[in-house]
Amino acid sequence: MEQVECVVIGAGVVGLAVARQLALAGSEVVVLEAAPMIGTETSSRNSEVIHAGIYYPKGSLKALTCVAGKELLYRYCAEKGVAHRRCGKLIVATSEAQNATLAEIKAKAEANGVMDLAWLGPAEVQALEPEVRCTRALLSPSTGIIDSHGLMLAYQGDAEDAGAMLAFNAPVEQARLTEQGIELAVGGAAPMQLRARIVVNSAGLQAPDLARRFEGLRPDLLPTAYYAKGNYYALAGARPFRHPVYPVPEPGGLGIHVTIDLAGQVRFGPDVEWLSGPDFDYSVDPARAARFYEAIRRYYPGLKDGAIEPAYSGVRPKLSPAGAAADDFVIQGPDQHGVAGLVNLFGIESPGLTASLALAGEVERRLGRALRQAA
Repeated sequence: MEQVECVVIGAGVVGLAVARQLALAGSEVVVLEAAPMIGTETSSRNSEVIHAGIYYPKGSLKALTCVAGKELLYRYCAEKGVAHRRCGKLIVATSEAQNATLAEIKAKAEANGVMDLAWLGPAEVQALEPEVRCTRALLSPSTGIIDSHGLMLAYQGDAEDAGAMLAFNAPVEQARLTEQGIELAVGGAAPMQLRARIVVNSAGLQAPDLARRFEGLRPDLLPTAYYAKGNYYALAGARPFRHPVYPVPEPGGLGIHVTIDLAGQVRFGPDVEWLSGPDFDYSVDPARAARFYEAIRRYYPGLKDGAIEPAYSGVRPKLSPAGAAADDFVIQGPDQHGVAGLVNLFGIESPGLTASLALAGEVERRLGRALRQAA
């Protein structure tokens, strides 16, 4: 059986950030990825937004890691040349009743240490975005957009430069907790057995299911997985926006909003489509367009019929079902499950990309004793 110090399962943006963090700290790291390349699921099927840390409950991991991670990410992108832009975004109310919701959002942001949100009236919004109609808005100047694949490539490059190795088409099928370490049965075209002192389960959508295949890990400590698909539509023709534009949040997501990529392409989404299980179909149903038109025209009444077309979709790993309050990120380490050297990352949805460097630092902290013993 092959012996390795650290294994990170999953080469999405958070798994790569964790691998980078551990490798830079001097650990021997192997990343096991079931797919043939990095970031094929949630990490590359999102809005590519650098979030400010506005919406999350005070003291939550989402709030703490987003606010800290945002600053780390901007600094990292500048140092590494990762394409990004601190463009700011608008959060708009489209009725007087929603103005109170904006005030609640501002108060929540300030509780998280995000002090730069500014009130804008309708005329001020139109000066920034002439096509937007609203009763009031908040400007978030520290929100940005990023090339998510470029970010993942930078993390991968840093990790490999520090000695980490990536294995693709290498799904972890089973694991067993032993006194000598965590034994992993890896499938694919070249099956192998690995024993690691440290394992980080960053398998994203598959993380809860994978944890249930760890023989010796208490199943009552593992969350139930839920899945929310988000569909995106692209705007054809002229590009009428310079900023992301968000409505007030809706259950399960942040509402069907305007996103802009670094090339200026405008997309709308995501909506929230709850799935019954982990069999994902990433195609976008054209019939969902009617709901998109209705939602978008509340703040962009000039949207013409036939102007949007299906683009892509992603699936968010959820820890609470439809209708329930959104759960926080879960970083489950030895203090929670009693297994030295094991960290499970559950429910790492938005703002996981923004929080990726902060999450990697928190994983390293939770592994403190095991890392010291390995050294």
